[in-house]
Amino acid sequence: MKWFQTAFAFFAFLFLAQPSFATDGMTNIDAGRNGATIPIFVLGNPAATKTLILLPGGGGESGKIILGQPGSNNFLSRSRDLFQAQGFNVIVMYRASDLDDLDTEYRTTKPHISEIERVIKFAKQEFKKPVWLIGTSRGTVSATAASIALGASAVSGLVLTSSVTDARRNGIGSLAVDQLKIPVLIVHHQNDQCKICVPAEAAKVIDQLKSSPVKKFIEIDGGSNPTGDPCGASHWHGYINYEPETVKIITDWIKHPIKDAK
Repeated sequence: MKWFQTAFAFFAFLFLAQPSFATDGMTNIDAGRNGATIPIFVLGNPAATKTLILLPGGGGESGKIILGQPGSNNFLSRSRDLFQAQGFNVIVMYRASDLDDLDTEYRTTKPHISEIERVIKFAKQEFKKPVWLIGTSRGTVSATAASIALGASAVSGLVLTSSVTDARRNGIGSLAVDQLKIPVLIVHHQNDQCKICVPAEAAKVIDQLKSSPVKKFIEIDGGSNPTGDPCGASHWHGYINYEPETVKIITDWIKHPIKDAK
């Protein structure tokens, strides 16, 4: 009997020692205005030392929810499990319920930054780990603007993929990136044909990151069979058929930020 009690206590300890992420899956948090909510998809990882908030591009919609899963085909949305598998907590943030779009103009506004701040606070309360923001396409505008506005106490690191570079669309280089005092990784596919997301222009932003302690530009050259809109998720812009490799490149750098050789 004694051995049974000892074994029971041991396994009970193991069970209680594991974090319980009751909110895993699709949920909504308060947007702080007129009853609006922010849809988020949450994936916890008990081994995680960081939480990644993924900010999709386009209109920021989650797509049709099927069996509790967002149907969005955006690179970050469809790669959420890959980020979790690399040892991170993951939250995908979608468009607030009272908005019809997430254009690049709105993504730099105080209301939108407030939305991101609420998701960051949720992430820290839920997982109690440092938060990194990862944006893709239009989401890079959101991630950059929020990192500048909220500072290093809220955001520990920033990753920008397929960045908007056109200054007329609030491209990342037109924002006050010289104020960023956190690690910054910029990733772009060398064949990206989206006219407002130019690889060579994204690379130049590295030189503007005057206050960032660690910064790097990585150019991706893998993938296959791009289709549809050059600014869409199924083209080079979305790292099509190279998602696992791209995610591994990003997460390896997050784990061990390395400066450019130059």
